[in-house]
Amino acid sequence: MNEPFPDLIVITGASKGIGRAVAEHFRDHDIHVINISRSPCTVDGVDNHALDLTDLDAEKTLRDALGAKVSSGRISIIHNAAMMTNDTADATPTNSFQEVLQLNVVAPHIINQALIPLMQPGSSVIYIGSTLSEKAVANTYSYVTSKHAVIGMMRATCQDLAGREIHTCCICPGFTDTEMLREHVGNDSEVLRAIGGLSTFGRLITPKEIAGTIAYAVGNPVVNGAVIHANLGQVES
Repeated sequence: MNEPFPDLIVITGASKGIGRAVAEHFRDHDIHVINISRSPCTVDGVDNHALDLTDLDAEKTLRDALGAKVSSGRISIIHNAAMMTNDTADATPTNSFQEVLQLNVVAPHIINQALIPLMQPGSSVIYIGSTLSEKAVANTYSYVTSKHAVIGMMRATCQDLAGREIHTCCICPGFTDTEMLREHVGNDSEVLRAIGGLSTFGRLITPKEIAGTIAYAVGNPVVNGAVIHANLGQVES
């Protein structure tokens, strides 16, 4: 049986794509949702906090902002914000690599430091990984590196929070029809069709499907420590 949903969802990157679908899902269940991102989430009732998580001063800004909004209770963090760039192991400027790691890896750490101390039993920390958290493709060097790190962060979180009745897991979406994917392939419809054909269902995943999977993870502590691949089954060559 599912546990009751928490009192508060804190999600990053809910202005579009999977994040927006997650915010909409929980608002439909009358859960208070705080979105942390540069752009606002347009779902009615979402409490937006504008913050550039790639900013090196984000930690202090975040603590100051959330201090007045978040108190101890049943909280779920959903680490959704991410950046994907076209880059390679032999031709990626260090500052570009650092920017991806700052958003995809360091920002979740900053949010954990601010919010985990406030979490009561029944809370959760949900990381959003990727199919590329456990494999790799060419020309996605920084993203692949960061998403592998996310699984390690989740597993470490699971061990560090043992005994506190706070659960964690990493949801790894397959190819999902989001703005990030479309921008990554240059909005090439043929490429998008080909990518959709890599699933055993022959299509891209919808953000709502991933939102439902995330909601399941939030309400089920039995997934603690798990890596959950939500990819419609990938065709292996």
